[in-house]
Amino acid sequence: MKIVSVLIWMLLPLGALAWHFGPGVDGRARDRAAAAVARAEQALAADDCHAAVSAYSAALESLPAGDVAVARRLRIERGKARIAASDLAEASRDLGSLVDELEGDPTADRALVDDAQDALATSDFFVAWLKRLEGYGRDDWEPHTESARQTWRRLAEQAEADGDATSREGHEHNLEAVVRLARMEPDELQGLPIPKECANCKGGQCRNCNGKKPGRRPTPSQNRSKDARGASSGPPPDDSGS
Repeated sequence: MKIVSVLIWMLLPLGALAWHFGPGVDGRARDRAAAAVARAEQALAADDCHAAVSAYSAALESLPAGDVAVARRLRIERGKARIAASDLAEASRDLGSLVDELEGDPTADRALVDDAQDALATSDFFVAWLKRLEGYGRDDWEPHTESARQTWRRLAEQAEADGDATSREGHEHNLEAVVRLARMEPDELQGLPIPKECANCKGGQCRNCNGKKPGRRPTPSQNRSKDARGASSGPPPDDSGS
């Protein structure tokens, strides 16, 4: 018995070491990722979208390599924060890569795929708006409006088939917005403030965009603030009177 007790005593440090470099590492990494996500949410609540992007990036760096689904969700949320921060080039690049990755994975959760596609379509909407405003030709901005139109039409039809009236309504609002954007005359567009994705939309819950209680994530056609400088500023294309 004494020999067994001594062996157990000698092995205890090895067990602790194994946990430290095994499951313990993942546990601490997830704790750091969770803390970074909390910082991102606090930054969004304070309308500090750039800080939110940095915090989401820190969470992704901390996350264990095996947490693929969580990493994909964080990339979507970082993409939304980038859109709110007007970092459209990075948002489009990473969201586009993520959508390709998800569409190529037959095991990917469909809700996650839909959300990534919706975020990429939102990025395309704002890219097209800015390109039109800056005087780019149709060949430059139309691929973005067409991509967003096709995505939101598909998502609306899918939501209809699923019996999800709330999602269908949101996607149809976006579809109408991007169609009107494509049809606008340049002088109409010049007279409108640039709409912005609401910085307070934390994972789809926001009360600041349309005066309602938290619900689905606000869409390009729901950002209805009178002041273009606000977090949800600018009338959408379908408020233009055209």
